[in-house]
Amino acid sequence: MNWFESLLLGIVQGLTEFLPVSSSGHLEIGKALFGDNSSPEERLMFTVILHFATALSTIVVFRKEIIRIFKGLFQFKYNEELIFSLKIIISMVPAALVGYFFEDLIESFFDGRILFVGWMLIVTAILLVLADTKKKNTHDVSFIKSFIIGIAQAIAILPGISRSGATISTSVLLGIERETAAKFSFLMVLPLIFGKVAKDIIGGTLHFSSEQTLTYGIGFVGAFIAGLIACSWMIAIVKKSRLKYFAIYCLIIGIVTVSLSILF
Repeated sequence: MNWFESLLLGIVQGLTEFLPVSSSGHLEIGKALFGDNSSPEERLMFTVILHFATALSTIVVFRKEIIRIFKGLFQFKYNEELIFSLKIIISMVPAALVGYFFEDLIESFFDGRILFVGWMLIVTAILLVLADTKKKNTHDVSFIKSFIIGIAQAIAILPGISRSGATISTSVLLGIERETAAKFSFLMVLPLIFGKVAKDIIGGTLHFSSEQTLTYGIGFVGAFIAGLIACSWMIAIVKKSRLKYFAIYCLIIGIVTVSLSILF
């Protein structure tokens, strides 16, 4: 992988992590188009770096909310911030369990299974259409709803299923206010990303190559800047009920991907 391919994949990751079109699916398609011949260790390292970059961009966009949450937690009493944190923890449980017990199976889906990615993009399109038809949303995130949203996040581990699309769509279908749904969706993934990075570092599964320093760095910057833009943009899009445009995009890309995979 050269620096230009790294930059493009970084931008793709930054945009698609927040836009409901599946970042993992687009990365797999992008790698297939570029004919990625890097080792599994290099691919894992690059993927972790890009996800770390988008996690940092989320922190920057929601820095005020995150600071408020931590200030509330350090008051050591049952308050709004503690309740929100408990909901985030509950939402993490399904994905954490799936990741722990089915890690090898999940990794097998990220091995050039482009046909599978295409079908999952079509599933994402259906979810977005359903969410866009829901008009009245006035509820907050409850403990039960946070767990259901967490199940959607666990399913979205599959490449082609948009994590933000699945969690936001599920939230909207549960009647949660749209801006709240978007913010909860973006914040709930942060502990999982940092937890996964810590696990890979401690477990020794990450192998840094000094020869790839520039490539990794360019991909990181691309993902971080694109993530800043996409995160803010996505909140405005969800509030205006414009998910159907992304549904059309996912449907087209999904059909094209499935068709090409079958023909070639």
